[in-house]
Amino acid sequence: MKTIRRLIYREIIGSVAFVAIGFLALFFFFDFVDDLQHIGKHGAAGYTLGVSVFYVALQIPNHLYELLPIAVLIGTIFVMARFAQSSEYTILRTSGLGPWRALGTLLTLGLFFVVLTFTFGDYIAPISDRAAQLLKSRYQGNITSGQTGAWLKERQQYHAYAVNVTAIASDGSLRGVRIYEFDAKGAMVSQTLAPTARFAQDQAWILEQAERSEFGTIGKSQSKVPLQITRTELPDFRWPTEISAEMVSTALLKPERMATYDLFQYIQHLDANGQTSQRYEIEFWKKVFYPLACLVMVVLALPFAYLHFRAGGITSYVFGGVMIGISFFLVNNVFSHAGNLQNWSPWLTAAAPGLLYSVLSLAAFGWLVLRR
Repeated sequence: MKTIRRLIYREIIGSVAFVAIGFLALFFFFDFVDDLQHIGKHGAAGYTLGVSVFYVALQIPNHLYELLPIAVLIGTIFVMARFAQSSEYTILRTSGLGPWRALGTLLTLGLFFVVLTFTFGDYIAPISDRAAQLLKSRYQGNITSGQTGAWLKERQQYHAYAVNVTAIASDGSLRGVRIYEFDAKGAMVSQTLAPTARFAQDQAWILEQAERSEFGTIGKSQSKVPLQITRTELPDFRWPTEISAEMVSTALLKPERMATYDLFQYIQHLDANGQTSQRYEIEFWKKVFYPLACLVMVVLALPFAYLHFRAGGITSYVFGGVMIGISFFLVNNVFSHAGNLQNWSPWLTAAAPGLLYSVLSLAAFGWLVLRR
């Protein structure tokens, strides 16, 4: 059995690697062609061809994370169908490779791809994507999410804060920072504006060239109009906060490109401050369940080994695998949007497509085994 496992693993890993490289080359070409319009334009004079190639290369880990499950499906279908076409799988079955043993062998290999997908999605892809965004912002402007930037809230012991960050600069500092402070009754206590800010080591922001306005009343006046405004200009203003750089990045960048733990921290922050976190919870559970899609893919591919045919190529089977993979990702995205709109349970929304396709693949496998 060790020899059989080695044969199957070697063939599938080689096939998956070939498919993944082909997809990555295609996406690299598309990204590079799309990025050519920014080379040498006004405001991006230093953005040369070499920088563009480096920027596109930094997006490869994120593409690999997105493409690994479908590459696993296509590569495994190709190997299983080829084994069936050449009667190799029949020989393997007579050598002791029963249906459940074959399923266990593929699931073991699938766990390897699960770990690989998780590693790229949680460690390599977020780092490379952030580096790509910072590289591009160095030549084309700051990272932002529209004209208003990102809004965050934080509740501290006695006061609440509403924070607006316009953009993140290429060096990781913040641009266009506005902090509004409110008391327990909801009245504005102060307003702090700063063109730039940086993160300190001890959970604080250092606002540079800050302009702080404090609103107060004289005596015990109940008037809604502040009777006293104190304005102060400070070269450096330290604001203690638990809002981290990852939280600001999550608010400004796409949440699906953040690490799972960073998303979890951001969800905790939103819940603690009474903000809705449905969208981010769905993305969090998608990050949790997405690597497990590799297990679904190898289970989907196994029934192709029980399709007996002699003549003709296996192109139609590979094409069928591509269609199955595309349908899986389509259903996955549809469930995400529907769950966000209908306020479904986040973990169930993220897990439903994988569970559905697992049931279908196991049903097809069981039917083929009993029939054949």
